[in-house]
Amino acid sequence: MPLTPKENNIPLSKFESMLKTNSIYFFDSVEFEEIIHYYLDSGKNALAKKAIGLGLKQHPNSVMLKLLQAELFIFDDEMDIATKLLKELQAIEPTNEEIYIQQANICSKNDDHIGAIRLLKKALTLCEDEPDVFALIGMEYLYLEDFEAARINFENCLEVDIEDYSSLYNVIYCFDMESKHMESIKYLNKHIDKDPYSEVAWHQLGRQYFIIENYTEALRAFDYAVLIDEFFVGGYLEKAKTLEELKRYEEAIENYKKTIKLDDPTSFVFLRIGTCYELLGKNGLAVQFYKKAVNEDPLLEKGWLSIANLYINDKKYNKALFFIKKAIDIDEYNTLYWRKFAEVNLKLDFFEEAVVAFEKCIKYQDVALEIWLGLCDVLCFLGEYKNAIKVLRKSQVYFSNFAEIEYRLSVLKFILKKSKEAEKHLLNGLRIDFEYHFIIKELFPDIFKIEKVTHLINIFNRTS
Repeated sequence: MPLTPKENNIPLSKFESMLKTNSIYFFDSVEFEEIIHYYLDSGKNALAKKAIGLGLKQHPNSVMLKLLQAELFIFDDEMDIATKLLKELQAIEPTNEEIYIQQANICSKNDDHIGAIRLLKKALTLCEDEPDVFALIGMEYLYLEDFEAARINFENCLEVDIEDYSSLYNVIYCFDMESKHMESIKYLNKHIDKDPYSEVAWHQLGRQYFIIENYTEALRAFDYAVLIDEFFVGGYLEKAKTLEELKRYEEAIENYKKTIKLDDPTSFVFLRIGTCYELLGKNGLAVQFYKKAVNEDPLLEKGWLSIANLYINDKKYNKALFFIKKAIDIDEYNTLYWRKFAEVNLKLDFFEEAVVAFEKCIKYQDVALEIWLGLCDVLCFLGEYKNAIKVLRKSQVYFSNFAEIEYRLSVLKFILKKSKEAEKHLLNGLRIDFEYHFIIKELFPDIFKIEKVTHLINIFNRTS
């Protein structure tokens, strides 16, 4: 049996007293085993080693103490010593399943998972506590990504102990990895028939229904989960997410708030509550919870962006700019923030600041086409035509033969009175995507009226 805490355990207290006084007391081998297990479970390996050393002095032929010694050798990556010791023990007790389990542990640490499975199957023929060995075999199959074989072994664990929730989670994980959600639902329903008051099984059933987007059945399963255990935080959280999908936002908020009462609040929960309030049109409450989300986790980009987007939708651009600046102060390398910074500055006609934002995006490796085009268009508006051309030339390293670039180069060349180059780029744009030539009229109506431009477009339209 495992030892109780040392203040209530005579052998353990006696052992530690012996260490402090350098006295020598006698313990039987079982007491040493219990003391060593206590230290191992407590993570006090140095004391466990001392106990093993003293134990073997008093009981030099104890196979169990030597097995514990082998376990510590394995933990310290002293595989050769552990292997030699286990072979000696195997010669003494060839039917001791723990020897094969520790040998399998060495194989597993050496990435020989097939060898580990072979040894564990040998242990299975010798042991009485089969579920523990089935679980170990299941884990080895997981390392091999043989999810079906892993699942069968975890299912064997549940046949012996239906409340082995760790194995239940592993069974469902194996189904998930093979995207066998309907099979998972079938298995969970059978499990629930045997154990109808398992909140874990109901919770997992709800998750499977959620994945296949059957939100009505998912909600029913989560309802049962929290009915069985009214303190089940995970159940309320999944129920809230499901209610969101069903557009029952008030009820979703209620369930999210229950998780806050039962456990420490998280930025995710605050963010979801804020989103629900925004969808209900209650923007004041939405902002309150978005702010709580970023206070809980200042690096939560979705929180900052949600606040900014809400103010942008309300056309409160100065407030949006304030929160985007705060986000940038926290993480200046986040190009999502710089994109939003550019967007808001354009709304406020702060074009120089928008240029800085687009340039920051490029500097931090956000080289999407819309970034290059946005920077080009702002520079054009500011009359910096040569810089705009430089930007488009740089963009062609990433995007060659794009109509969006060719039409803009054409316009800029016309502005700079370089007609031949302008015509060349215009024809390139027309060949790539004729319909997109509307961008000239939209962004540069004066250029669109140039006779040469109209003439080329008409000719190309007739011949295409």
